[in-house]
Amino acid sequence: MPKILHFADAHIDMANYGRHDPETGIPVRVMDFLASLDTIIGAAISEKVDLVIFAGDAYKDRNPAPTFQREWGRRIMRLSQAGIPTLLLIGNHDLSPALGRAHALDAFDTLAVPNVWVLDKPRFLGPAELGLPLQVIALPWIARSGMMAALDIRATDPEAVYAELEGRISAMMTDWLENVANPALPLILTAHASVQGASFGGERTVMLGADLVLPGSLVRDPRLDYVALGHIHKPQDLNEGQHPPVIYPGSIERVDFGEAGEDKYYIIAEVGRGKTKVHWQQLKDIRPFVERYVEIASQENVMDEIRGRLPVPEKLAGAVFRLTLDYPRDWEPLIDEAALRDHAALAFEFRLVKRPQMENRVRLPGDQNLGALSPLELLEIYWKAQHTEGEEAGQLQVLAKGIIETGNS
Repeated sequence: MPKILHFADAHIDMANYGRHDPETGIPVRVMDFLASLDTIIGAAISEKVDLVIFAGDAYKDRNPAPTFQREWGRRIMRLSQAGIPTLLLIGNHDLSPALGRAHALDAFDTLAVPNVWVLDKPRFLGPAELGLPLQVIALPWIARSGMMAALDIRATDPEAVYAELEGRISAMMTDWLENVANPALPLILTAHASVQGASFGGERTVMLGADLVLPGSLVRDPRLDYVALGHIHKPQDLNEGQHPPVIYPGSIERVDFGEAGEDKYYIIAEVGRGKTKVHWQQLKDIRPFVERYVEIASQENVMDEIRGRLPVPEKLAGAVFRLTLDYPRDWEPLIDEAALRDHAALAFEFRLVKRPQMENRVRLPGDQNLGALSPLELLEIYWKAQHTEGEEAGQLQVLAKGIIETGNS
């Protein structure tokens, strides 16, 4: 059976934490992502896989810096030189938002890099193209504007557009499955997309904009033998225990605190007709993300209360650590920030988020009694306490008066 390696969502230019390496000038966090990518490329070569499928999003930015393009290119060239056919699917972060502009992986296509296919539009690849007893249906990221132009769709309602796109994609898939695919050979679907029923991780800082959602029935079609997905960072098999496996391997490194508790993987699969063996390969040495939230309940022994909620310093070694403190503003002087930074000295990066709370109390004039005031008079005092004045306060008073009078009638 053909052996494939499947990974996705590399985002190698993710440099939102930490410092730069003094020798290379590359952000250390980028080096974390590159280390995972090196592990994956090394595994493809050592395992002698027949095909590598990258299911989209090489970068987090659609206009990656030349340094990051160089580092990505070096690693893909290793696969090319090893003679391993490699499919690079275009993801939403690889695709330029402007029609006609080059996408982030265009250079591999332009230079005709041997053994590398850049898939920027839906395509069927057969054994003659791949040089393998294998077939692949590729669905790169589908931008709504680009697909509308390509298919001459005029609808202005986004839901109507996505419904039309879903229908076109389903029809295209049906045609390939019924009229093009060889039923005797294993068939893979790879897509950079959201799939109905998938569980999202916490990568909303990376994933922007509305998605076209593929129906679950489309990816679970039993005529498929493996479905290699990208776009959602949470590792999952959407058809666990059934055929075909429908897999998001997840991102290759933790992107932010939304992924703090997730392990990271790539997939090696032996794909056979009607039967596929999947091996989840965990990426080791992923940088830990540690987060603590402390709501300070008493002004007695504030620092002892905070320290009691923190991991021991050794547990923070090399981690990205975020501590959020919630407390009344008057207690600010009781927080020893220098001591907290000393506690987190072994962390790769320490972020202290302070959330002082201002207590809003409505104070009545000295000559007024709460029981003597009407509801409208109390509301007027409340608006002032909330710094709602002028025309807005007047409109609210009129609305409140109408509600009160209606209730009393």
